[in-house]
Parts: sequence; structure tokens; C-alpha cells
Amino acid sequence: MLALAGAVIAMSTASILIRWSAAPSSVVAFYRVLFTLALVGPFVLGQRRSEFRTLSRRDLLSATAAGIALGIHFAAWFESLAWTSVAASVTLVQTQPVFVAIGAYLLLDERIDRRIVGGIVLTVCGAAAMTLADPGAAIAVEGDARLGNTLALVGAVAAGAYVLAGRSIRQRVSVFPYVTVVYTSCALTLLVVVGAQDAALLGYPPREWVLFVALAAGPGLLGHTVVNWALEHVRSTVVGITMLGEPVGATILAVLLLAEVPGTGTALGGVIVLGGIYLASTSRSSDGTGEVRRSDGGGEDPDPETAKVD
Repeated sequence: MLALAGAVIAMSTASILIRWSAAPSSVVAFYRVLFTLALVGPFVLGQRRSEFRTLSRRDLLSATAAGIALGIHFAAWFESLAWTSVAASVTLVQTQPVFVAIGAYLLLDERIDRRIVGGIVLTVCGAAAMTLADPGAAIAVEGDARLGNTLALVGAVAAGAYVLAGRSIRQRVSVFPYVTVVYTSCALTLLVVVGAQDAALLGYPPREWVLFVALAAGPGLLGHTVVNWALEHVRSTVVGITMLGEPVGATILAVLLLAEVPGTGTALGGVIVLGGIYLASTSRSSDGTGEVRRSDGGGEDPDPETAKVD
């Protein structure tokens, strides 16, 4: 539990590090994923190379699709932080378990109970309140908070697609080859975004490179890696609920480090969103990360690597 708490704190720093960077958001996202891959890659290739043999062509395509969805998630969420408050962006992007539940119901014929339905309704209402509240006044830069909030929701939908794409493959494929393919595909997707925006990949001052590495080492390795480890020792429901501390931690850090105090409408909407996610996460048919079990009772344990992605 102490390790899990530390991981949540590490992940709460992501939005602050992104806001501190002066580089284009797509470039920041690209280097976060690239450096995370660089930190994981040598271990995978050195000690887990044989596990790549378990990848079939179908699994390879599924993992690639998951990586593309993850790239879209990062691109949308990172850009949202340039337009809206940290509190709104981080809370809205955390609605991804709700979209997983909806997608599983529509695409995978998985049942959802009343608690999940209630959680979805609360989350949608809270997200709408946050999107409509305090437009253009969320941060001390010229911009449209509604655009930023919408981008955060796009990031949440993409994260939900990432989880759905990886659900079945992780039951057959070891985590190491899976994340290697996912991160590679994600980095290439973000590289396309960088190219489309004609953004420079080089020429940044040392401070920017420190921030890029910090995003990979902190929220990436110390955050998500520890969460994935904790899932072996702590129930996924506990992990899922604990993850709700990330928006709270990010908001507190934004107040302390950015002097960014969320407006009343944003704060109230955020509370409603967190309540909706909590309600859905504690459902009997939910595994705690927004992934619902099959109606035939044959649901499998949640995928540690796709439980959370931010």
C-alpha cells in the first residue's frame, strides 16, 4: 500500500511536468514514451527476448492498435493541459474506466449493473459541468477551457480504446513483449503527430530534456510500473479506487507549484466525476479499473498493464 501511494504521487506529477515544459505537447508526449521505451527496452531484449515468440500476427496487430490508441490518448491529453486547468484535465481524462464499461457492453456483450450505470450517469453529468464551467478562465493564459476539457475527454475515450484493445491479448501474451510493441507503436504514432504539426524534435535547451526524462522515469516507471507490481499483491478494486487520488494530488500540486486554483464549477464537477468513477469501480461486476466481467461469469483477472495509462 505504501508503494501504491508513492506511485499515485509520482503519477500526479505528470501534469505539472507537462505544464512546465515549453516544448510542443506532441513533442513532450513523444519523448515521454520514447524514453520509457529506452528504459524498458534493454531489460526486455536482454532477458525476455524469447517471450516475443509467443506473439502471433493477430496479437502483433492488436498490440499495435493498442499503441496507436495510447498515442492518441497522450496527444490529446497533453494538449488539453495547454488550454484548461490541471484539475479539470486530469479529472476528465480519468473517466476512461467509464468508456471501457460502455465499450465492453456495446462491443463485447458484457453486462453492466445498476452501480455502473449510475456511475456513468454521474460521470457524464460531472464532466458536462466541468466542460461548461469557467470557460476561458481556468488558467492564466489565453485559451478556451472548453477546448481543453473536450481534448481531455477525447484522451479518456482513446485510453478506453487502448484498454479494450489490450484486454484479450494480455491473456495470451506476456507483459514484456506486449508493452514493447505498444510503446513502439505509440511512439511512432506520436512521431506522425509531431511531423503533421511540423514541430522540431531537436534544439531544445537542457531543461526540456530533463523534463522529458523526468516524465519517463517518474510517472512512467515509478508510477505505472509500481502500480502494475502492486496489482500482484493488492486487489484491483483497491488499486482502482486508490488511483482516484491522482486528480486530487495533481490539483494540490497545481495549487502549490503553479498557483492554479480551480474555479467553483470545476471543483464541484470534479467531485461528481470522482464519485461516478468510484461508484462504477466498486460495482460487483467491475474489476475496479472499469473493466466489467462477462455475463457468463467467465471473466478473467484484469490486465495490470491496461488498468491505467496516464
